[in-house]
Amino acid sequence: MTPAQQFSRLVEIMAQLRAPEGCPWDREQTHQSLRPYLLEETYEVLEVLDHEQYDELVKELGDLLFQVIFHAQIASEAGRFTIGDVIAGISDKLVRRHPHVFGDLKVNSAAEQKILWEQLKKSEGKNSVIDGVPVALPALQRAQRLQQKAGTIGFEWEKIEQVIEKFQSELIELAEARDTGDSKKIEDEFGDVLFALVNVGRWLNLNAEDALRHACEKFSRRFRFVEDRVNASGENVNGMSMEKWEALWAEAKVETK
Repeated sequence: MTPAQQFSRLVEIMAQLRAPEGCPWDREQTHQSLRPYLLEETYEVLEVLDHEQYDELVKELGDLLFQVIFHAQIASEAGRFTIGDVIAGISDKLVRRHPHVFGDLKVNSAAEQKILWEQLKKSEGKNSVIDGVPVALPALQRAQRLQQKAGTIGFEWEKIEQVIEKFQSELIELAEARDTGDSKKIEDEFGDVLFALVNVGRWLNLNAEDALRHACEKFSRRFRFVEDRVNASGENVNGMSMEKWEALWAEAKVETK
């Protein structure tokens, strides 16, 4: 079958699952009840991308696509819109926002394209360049997107040394807040430190969310290695000295690369 035929088959399967004689679980789902599954499937796609497991990627993309079809089916049953409307909407938007591809406008670089993209979105009725950054995004990712979008209209440092200096100044302010004992002020300054650090990563062409996720995975591998070594030795992990922890951690850094 062609891709179009395969897509139509998936839409038909979804409709059958939601039909009166279909699956009881699928029939009782709503937009709200599906929220955690949409998020879960998104992160499963990211996980296989992290590990470059492309045989698994085809499966995970299918699961994510199914979530889109599921939401469209629920909306169709309520008379709101159909999967056809979803496809038409994104197709029209892509053509409209790429006049250098589908029209006569000339764009010479990816940087120029980012600026054009934000200008086009504002012409579509957005009041601010940062409109459209979802509040529900993971905080590190939201911080990076806010900074990127603000940068497209000139709200940007000139060089990375200034970005690092700003981060260091935020660390000083956090230390000063800690000395006050004011928990709200400490939280505010800690947030500023994280926000400034995300900006450092952005200037290094890094994705803060990905970097922290990878760091969590690295920590998990090393911590499990240490636990396994302690358990194999018969020692009590709760009574182990910090010196022993540090020695095993150094070993884990070598063995789990």
